[in-house]
Parts: sequence; structure tokens; C-alpha cells
Amino acid sequence: MSTRSNQTGNANASSAMLRTATRRDVLVNSGKIAGAGALAGVLASRQAPFVIARQEPETLRITGWGGGWETLMHEHVYPPFEAEYNVKIETDTAFPFPPKLMASPIDDPIFDVLHSNTNEVQKAYDAGYLVDRTEYNETTVPNIVELYEYAYSDRLPGIAAFTSAVGLGFRTDVELPELTSWEDFWNPDLGADKASYVITNSLGSMLLMMAGELFGDGYQDLDAAFEAMERLKPVKLQDFTGTMENVLLSGEAKVGVIHDSGIYRHLNDDPVPPIDWVAPVEGTPALEQVFSVTSGSKKKELAYAYINHMLSAEVQQVVGEGVLYGLANRNVQLPEEFSGLVVDTPEKAAQLIQYDWEWYNANEDEIVLRFNQAMRA
Repeated sequence: MSTRSNQTGNANASSAMLRTATRRDVLVNSGKIAGAGALAGVLASRQAPFVIARQEPETLRITGWGGGWETLMHEHVYPPFEAEYNVKIETDTAFPFPPKLMASPIDDPIFDVLHSNTNEVQKAYDAGYLVDRTEYNETTVPNIVELYEYAYSDRLPGIAAFTSAVGLGFRTDVELPELTSWEDFWNPDLGADKASYVITNSLGSMLLMMAGELFGDGYQDLDAAFEAMERLKPVKLQDFTGTMENVLLSGEAKVGVIHDSGIYRHLNDDPVPPIDWVAPVEGTPALEQVFSVTSGSKKKELAYAYINHMLSAEVQQVVGEGVLYGLANRNVQLPEEFSGLVVDTPEKAAQLIQYDWEWYNANEDEIVLRFNQAMRA
């Protein structure tokens, strides 16, 4: 993990299943994804970190993405946990989640577990709605001993169960300047054939902070960052990573800022589109899936057990293969057909850059105003 920066774009997570049922069938039939029954059998053989005995199922209220993520959770991930702990998981998939959480009483929160990207979870953490990060340890979350360090770093307001690496997606059917560095995104030869995001998308925020590192004294150097963003024009700004996928697939943009799985999941399309992805040499900002227990939850024991479940080797492999999210569990490496696609090795984990979202959120109003002024046509 980069020591330089010891990080919604997940509207696209709603489409994050590998493209077709055919692909899913191949994975299931080949044993690459454990079905709910098989995974339940594996989990039943291990000793739960907590003993929770009830006659009637308890309800655990969490947040999560819709679409493909939701399908994968309900088919393969939730059922064994629900059976093991006699619990019913109730998921809110209507993003954004922190405003709803912070509109509820802090001692009686609407959620027991908040799952979102780091920048969003940080807002709830700073407002006192989430347990202190020091509460995650070998007692509350036993699987923490199996994680890469990035997954529980002091830059996180919880535990990152999964991550995506943010880099550059590009078309392979056109001649492009060299793309090995983030600075190459500023190559004037790209003209208007490049795309990034509005500042309210965390990937747009990451590019702004990267600009401060590249052209200034660090990611907090806003003057240098905004000067660089002005030099980036003309650039096509997108709202979501799902739309970024579309502009790259259509050829409307030739190069775009995007996370790894946003490109790699399309390489199973028929026909395979002429797109690829590169990790710039400076490192890849991390788009983490952060899970955090609410401070006022009356079901903390279950909430910690749920996060521990998400960190298990069995679930990590199911999710890594199913939606191509990078893994937090260092003891899991995906099969050869997924090799090199997502974060599942120490080398790839070491490339991740985590930004200080507490600092960013504290300066967000100024940043949004200056960005909108700088990027006006």
C-alpha cells in the first residue's frame, strides 16, 4: 500500500455480475463458485465466533448494492449465514445510505451494518454513528488475521471486505499515446477523447487528489490540483462508472478513469469489445467496499459476525469470481482464468493508494465549488 497516501462509483455495482447466466452457469458447474448449499456445508463445519441461540430468527439490517451484487448475495452469501446464526438479513439497496442512517437516532439506528464506499462511510463515522475502528480485532472479527493490511488500515472507518483498483480503461482498436502513468492522462494528444467524472463521484475526487500528487506537493495541494484539472480540458465528465463503461464501449471516449472490474467484466461479452485496463505506475487508488457496525446497534454481536462472514475465504472467493471485486483475505487467490484481473496478490495490494477521506469530507464544500468553477466549459 502506498506510503504516499497511507481510498460513487458504485452505481455500476448494480450490474456487476459477470455478463450472462451462461457465464454464471459455467462457474457454478465447474465448481468455481460454491452454491449456497455447498457454501453452507463448508461454513457449517467451522465453529462460529459467537454462539447465538434463539427460537425465532433475528433481523439484521444492512445496506448493499442492488442488481448483480444483490443476486449473488441472496443466492450464495446470505443463506449460509442466515442458517448458521438463525437470522434474517434485511438489505437496503437505495443509495446513498449515510443520509438515511444519520436521520435516524444514533442510539437506535436504521441499520446494524453500513456497507458503502469509504468516502460515504467516513461521513457516518465522523458523525459518531459507527463504532471506533479499534473495535475490529481478533475477538470481534476473527478473520481479521487473514487480511491484507489495507483492509483494516487507519484510513478506513471500518473493514474493507473487498476493493477495486482505479486506473485507466482504454480502447484497443485505436492508436493511442503511451498509457503507463497517470500523467499520460494529461497528454494533449488525447484531445477530447478522454473521460473522467463529476466531483461528486468518488473516482472524480480520487483523480483530483492524484493531480495534487502529480503536479503539486501532495494530494492536499488543491491549488496545483485545480490548475491541473483546468489543463485536462476538454474532458467528458460522467456521473457514474456505469456510464463510463458505456462511453468506452461505444467509443465515445478512447481513455477513461475506471476501476479494474468495470473493464474486465466485459471481456466475457460476445463479441469481446476492444477495451483493456492499465494500472498506472504511481499506483491505483482504492475503491473499497467498507463494512462498519453502527454504534447504536442492539445486535452488535450479529453485526460483527456478519462482517467476519464476508471476510471468510469461502465468501471472498465467491464474490471475487462472481463480481470481480478484489479480495481482502490474503489467503485467497482466484483461479487462473481470473489471474491478473483483480487485487488478489500481495503485489497488487501493494499498489493500492488510500486517500484521507476525513480530510476530503472536511473540505468537500470548497472542493465541489472550485471544481465546478474550474471545469465549466
